[in-house]
Amino acid sequence: MNKMRHHDFWTSAIFPVGLGFRFQFADTLLKRLKTPVEFIEIAPENYFEAGGRRGRRLDMALARFPTVCHGLSGDFLGLNPLDTDYWERVSRLLHDVGTPWFSDHLCVTQAHGQVLHELFPPSMNLETVKRTAARIREIQHIIQLPIAIENVSAYIRTPESTMSETEFISAVVQEADCQLLLDINNIVVNAHNFDFEAITFIDNIPLERVLQLHVAGHEDDESGLKIDTHGKPIPPPVLELLRYTLPKISPRTPILLERDKDIPTLSALEEEVRMLQQLREEVLADV
Repeated sequence: MNKMRHHDFWTSAIFPVGLGFRFQFADTLLKRLKTPVEFIEIAPENYFEAGGRRGRRLDMALARFPTVCHGLSGDFLGLNPLDTDYWERVSRLLHDVGTPWFSDHLCVTQAHGQVLHELFPPSMNLETVKRTAARIREIQHIIQLPIAIENVSAYIRTPESTMSETEFISAVVQEADCQLLLDINNIVVNAHNFDFEAITFIDNIPLERVLQLHVAGHEDDESGLKIDTHGKPIPPPVLELLRYTLPKISPRTPILLERDKDIPTLSALEEEVRMLQQLREEVLADV
């Protein structure tokens, strides 16, 4: 792969704003002579042994944009024995890409040897903390990169849960000695669905562990729940929580815009990127 590691970018950029790299607009983005997108994020599962058009597209993207890798099926809370062959395959791709870290979701993504294509929330208790932290440490030993775990959206709490979400996340990152990918949209979704204050979540999470941020949109279900669809523009509550969070974390923290459903034109997504950059400038001016 024709990769550039963009080391100076990750060590000097101030709250850079990036975009999840999606096939629907990849070619258009790569043809842009100018774009506000400052970095991209890819799912490594989409590029295992990528050749042909997909491989050429990835090479072009790596040559142009600083790139991070965000997994979809890491199964950090899984009960099955760790598939070391799979993680060695992931590791090779991560190092080919030159990602400075790897992130994935703090949830169950596999069962009976099959990828579920869903993010199932954990039973939040001490037993799960111990098992999950041990698994993350083992994965980190294989890939030899920092790992960041992402807080996930949820619609039920398991009866086995004895900890709050912030207690559980804090315990996992401490026990695993890993980092945190803070998904601002997921906090807003869960705050509504489980009736807590989103700001209180921020105030009770180990912000010194935050390595990256995600922002996205969600939808309101007829049942009254908020559903994390990544299918709408970023709503005001997510922007407001982002504005509250930025002054409390490292200014080197990148902000990633996700869109996975009803993907609009690249120009529309670039307008959202510019909006996030404007918010960044406003926050920095107030610091």
